[in-house]
Amino acid sequence: MKKMIQPWLHAFLAFCLSGTLQAAENPDWTAPLEPFAIADHLYYVGSRDLASYLVTTSEGNILINANLATSPAQIKASVEKLGFRWADTKIFLNSQAHWDHVAGAAQVLRETHAQNLVMAEDAEVMRTGGKSDFAANTDGIFTYEAAPVDRELHDEDVVSLGEMKLTAHKTAGHTRGCTTWTLRTTLDGQERDVVIVGGLMYLTQYHLVDKPGQPASYPGIAEDFRKTFGEMPYYPCDIFLGAHGIYFDMLAKLDRRVKQGSQVWLDRDGYLRLLEKTRQAFEAEVVRQSR
Repeated sequence: MKKMIQPWLHAFLAFCLSGTLQAAENPDWTAPLEPFAIADHLYYVGSRDLASYLVTTSEGNILINANLATSPAQIKASVEKLGFRWADTKIFLNSQAHWDHVAGAAQVLRETHAQNLVMAEDAEVMRTGGKSDFAANTDGIFTYEAAPVDRELHDEDVVSLGEMKLTAHKTAGHTRGCTTWTLRTTLDGQERDVVIVGGLMYLTQYHLVDKPGQPASYPGIAEDFRKTFGEMPYYPCDIFLGAHGIYFDMLAKLDRRVKQGSQVWLDRDGYLRLLEKTRQAFEAEVVRQSR
């Protein structure tokens, strides 16, 4: 098992530590992927790496992540290919306020008239189109079309629509309002807990240690990361998902799904391994920056 898991973990760390890549440098960010059901009421409607999820209910649907400015058309096509109406999108949520997850948000909101719910610490970033991001104007952090925010969320707030409830967990560090979502649904007739990881890693330009002449990227960034790594292992997790497909080895799991069926998404061990690997990388970087 270790030999199968380790390569994607190393690929994930390399992906994060390289900073945020431009879409032109990563074709999987724009390459379409056949939409698919993950579990009851939960569908994947993103590209081959930039994840977008549709949560369906009897009173309309919830969309998580709008991705790039060019992504809404692809996401809409995927939603409609699954047999759902784009106009039935009632709530829009996000994983983090970086451009690769919310640059398409303004267009999604215009087309669907959904309510935009954002973790409070990322709300102003979305309202300014990324201009107020603590890492704005650094390598790989791009601005995007500003989007209005209808409701600011706080840690452990619950978003309800119809029969579905999603809990917003503030897992700060990658952004100040980075959000990991948890929900409960059924898979093959059995109730399961879902975790959608928002983001875990520092970028290469982040200053994690406060030094004379080189302040931390924002006050308390290291403490936020440690709080995130301290709390996330305790989230109930059967189905492990994330804001990027690479977080949870999605493409390889899709290949294995042919033989394993929907049970391929059950991966709490992979979730815990990812948390520990990224925690270790973070602590090593703190030591390096402290020297």
